[in-house]
Amino acid sequence: MSYDAILLASFGGPEGQDDVIPFLKNVTRGKGIPEERLEEVAVHYRHHGGVSPINEQNRDLKAALEAELARRGIDIPVYWGNRNWDPYFTDALRELHADGKRDVLAIVTSAYTSYSGVKQYHEDFDRALDETGLRDSVRITRIREFFDHPGFVSPFVEGVREALDSLSDAANTHVMFVTHSIPTAAATESGPEYGEGGAYEAQHRAVAEAIMRRAGSDAPHSLVYQSRSGNPATPWLEPDINDAIAELDGVDALVIVPIGFVSDHMEVLWDLDNEALETARENGIRAVRVPTPGVHPAFVAGLVDLLGERLQNIPDAERPHETDLGPWPDHAPQGADLAGVTPAS
Repeated sequence: MSYDAILLASFGGPEGQDDVIPFLKNVTRGKGIPEERLEEVAVHYRHHGGVSPINEQNRDLKAALEAELARRGIDIPVYWGNRNWDPYFTDALRELHADGKRDVLAIVTSAYTSYSGVKQYHEDFDRALDETGLRDSVRITRIREFFDHPGFVSPFVEGVREALDSLSDAANTHVMFVTHSIPTAAATESGPEYGEGGAYEAQHRAVAEAIMRRAGSDAPHSLVYQSRSGNPATPWLEPDINDAIAELDGVDALVIVPIGFVSDHMEVLWDLDNEALETARENGIRAVRVPTPGVHPAFVAGLVDLLGERLQNIPDAERPHETDLGPWPDHAPQGADLAGVTPAS
């Protein structure tokens, strides 16, 4: 397969106090969220100076990908664009087009199947192609969801082992795997054949089992959710992590594993490191939060392996996966049919 650019596609976040409310309005556009609710969420960002860590984490990931590509002798530049803040996807597309790039392979920093993690990014790419006028000259192809790729799973295995070792003197330790809650209807739509929680829940449960198996632990574990928002009358995936911690019986130590996230962005720092750890303390439970993959060498190498699947057209039978659900299928290209397109010089 022929690609001449890589697009690191992410959520984005504010980089100063003046950015917080405009950013949150971008995130909630069309959802009718009142501004007073946005101010409540803004507190999380203002606590950290109005700066979300996600942008710096993406800069670090971009640099790590560039270094790994260079180490392997793969000469393809990496661009970066966001859904909700600078640099936007439109900025990235204009930049790579000006550089003469036409066939883009996208890494989306979302490992699982859901509307916000898959379909919404396809909608974002379509909108960016239309807004830039590049639909007939640029093609974007996204790599598959990587929830059970060894590069994503291995850092969590390492983290769980280290956390359990640090709590080895505890009498009863529980492992909580946590991800972002979504409306139950949206979860079901992600793959109705998997039941009420859809592919979204099934993928997380399968990954949790794989991590515990590879970590060599028989400690009790569960899947919980965080960061619920929206209309309180709308059913969302449960239980919330704080409710689940409060209901633990006979547990004196807890390992929190944020398997829904690729980096330590705001919802990890606030919802887990602030709220969930405080809930554990209030209930007399020692708790350790496992790191997200971030720029762990295994994760970075795994992302480049996933790029290599498309570059080399690797058949499904040879694609690594840690669960029976994988490897997840590829996505169709969006934008130009490049058969007759010549890149700019």
